[in-house]
Amino acid sequence: MTGRFITFEGVEGGGKSTQIRLLADWLRDRGHDPVLTREPGGTALGREIRELVLHASNPIADRAELLLYGGDRAQHMAEVVEPALAAGRIVLCDRHADSLMAYQAFGRGLARDLVAAVNRVATGGRKPDLTLVLDLEPAAGLGRASARGAPDRLEREDLAFHLRVREGFLTIAAEEPDRVTVLDGAMAPEIVQERIRALVVSLKS
Repeated sequence: MTGRFITFEGVEGGGKSTQIRLLADWLRDRGHDPVLTREPGGTALGREIRELVLHASNPIADRAELLLYGGDRAQHMAEVVEPALAAGRIVLCDRHADSLMAYQAFGRGLARDLVAAVNRVATGGRKPDLTLVLDLEPAAGLGRASARGAPDRLEREDLAFHLRVREGFLTIAAEEPDRVTVLDGAMAPEIVQERIRALVVSLKS
């Protein structure tokens, strides 16, 4: 299996980072050289944007936030994702276009067609080969996230916001079942990883 784009999505504290790390180790053991990356922040420009959108002290208008995330994604696709896929590598990405839809459309209330348009421009129309949504009750996920340290701008949003975000991910999964699989983030990490590996193996070469 080469040249595959696999994204990890879900609410805060769902276990994405753990599952990406476990999958990367498993792929390396099988002779692959996966690219581990994230959005926002997978490029030098993206790291500056990440600091702005997650840690800015000044308010950010919803549409400005949308475009900042879109700019990060466009740079990331051009600089990291597309070259890696062209070289036949497997890209494992912590958040991608589905997060924009879940957070900005469902969470913030921006029009879905507007968010979709920004995603199309940023990605050039490319979609992941496989998207894994680590689902968890938002209250539990935020509890996990708080244990990592001081909350960022998104983690400080109220529970109702995070419930809408979760609804967004589940809606996307229902609309695109061939691409998106929902996994129970409350299960033991090793069980979740077994299911992820089976899905990765099932991808066509």
